[in-house]
Amino acid sequence: MSAMQRACAAIPADGRFFTAVKTTGIYCRPVCPAKQPLTRNVSYYPSAAAAEAAGFRPCLRCRPETAPFCPAWNGTRSTVARAVKLINEGALDEDSVVSFAMRLGISSRHLARLFERHVGTTPQQLAKTLRVQRAKRLLDAGDHTMTDIAFQAGFGSLRRFNAAFAELYGRSPSSLRLSKHA
Repeated sequence: MSAMQRACAAIPADGRFFTAVKTTGIYCRPVCPAKQPLTRNVSYYPSAAAAEAAGFRPCLRCRPETAPFCPAWNGTRSTVARAVKLINEGALDEDSVVSFAMRLGISSRHLARLFERHVGTTPQQLAKTLRVQRAKRLLDAGDHTMTDIAFQAGFGSLRRFNAAFAELYGRSPSSLRLSKHA
């Protein structure tokens, strides 16, 4: 076992150098949870920049291109927390899950797995629920038209707003508003 291989096995080596896999064209942190490659296919670099300069792209699981102590290095919990915060701010109102996941530095499949494990639902479902909750608050305020509520809450159309609202509350937003005033 070479000195670099021994260092890879040690947790303190994290961030001190990077491993690059010639067959995949990807570079990782020494502690990456991905399957270990064959030794003959691995090269070592002192920095993420050096690995990128050699033509390797960053791993989407361990995110080696981020600086040490960046929130991205905190792992899955911070990734999920960041995703939930961005979704709450409307990141999925007009963006696709694929581009949203890329923005987070992970694949859409990995994002779906993280959400299932930590949130218990999909990113799309969370976004829809948050949009309906925003719409309900606007509806309770009582001084907006249904169209205004739909677009302010992040829905792309009045039809989608009505369908999502009825799915969650079991009635249309108009009927809920009328029952509040009765």
